[in-house]
Amino acid sequence: MNLLKKLIAVLAFVPLLAMAEGEYPLDHAPDRTKDLAALQHGAKLFVNYCLNCHSASLMRYNRLRDLGLTEDEIKANLLFTTDKVGGLMTIALAPKDAKEWFGVVPPDLSVIARAKTTEAGSGPDWIYTYLRSYYTDDSRPTGWNNMLFPNVGMPHIFWELQGEQNAVFKGEGAERKFDHFELVKPGKLTKVEYDNAVADLVGYLEWQSEPVRNLRHRLGVVVLLFLAVFALFAWRLNASYWKEIK
Repeated sequence: MNLLKKLIAVLAFVPLLAMAEGEYPLDHAPDRTKDLAALQHGAKLFVNYCLNCHSASLMRYNRLRDLGLTEDEIKANLLFTTDKVGGLMTIALAPKDAKEWFGVVPPDLSVIARAKTTEAGSGPDWIYTYLRSYYTDDSRPTGWNNMLFPNVGMPHIFWELQGEQNAVFKGEGAERKFDHFELVKPGKLTKVEYDNAVADLVGYLEWQSEPVRNLRHRLGVVVLLFLAVFALFAWRLNASYWKEIK
């Protein structure tokens, strides 16, 4: 029942995000859901950067074995919030403190890649664009703003990797429009490397939203092939039966 309530809370949070978003075009996120190395890297980024404030309470650490990781590798590199591999990906941050610091309780990210799907684009596209659209803004409490999510409460957690960029606008007043980003302080990664890292994280979030999706798709193909063969046999059996009756 508690997990169901958390899922409902995540879905209820989505309209609030949509209200805050600007009319910023979404970039297409590369599909990394079948790349185990990319998913493992995405899981590492998620645990090290996102799991400090955001929980994924519908996911257990031992599910990461589906990505080719052993229990020893999970314990050594990814297990920080619990001492049990079978534990849930929860956080110690109290909702009261989160609201005081960020103005809103950070949503659970268990199914965020599916919850963010809108008419404008898919959830992975939204997350991929969002994490690459931060820029410095001294008027904001955190010093950061986001083109896709104006006046966002969450600071740029990947600023060390991406660096610091300014948003360059053209025009004045109602004609003022965003033109491009300008890198003012390089990060640890180049632009291509950072985009790839974000794509890996998005791929992991997409996988996390439905870990059995790839298996479900493969089983679906097998079932359809079986039904096609069965239909062929049934058709020939039916023809043979009526031929004997005639």
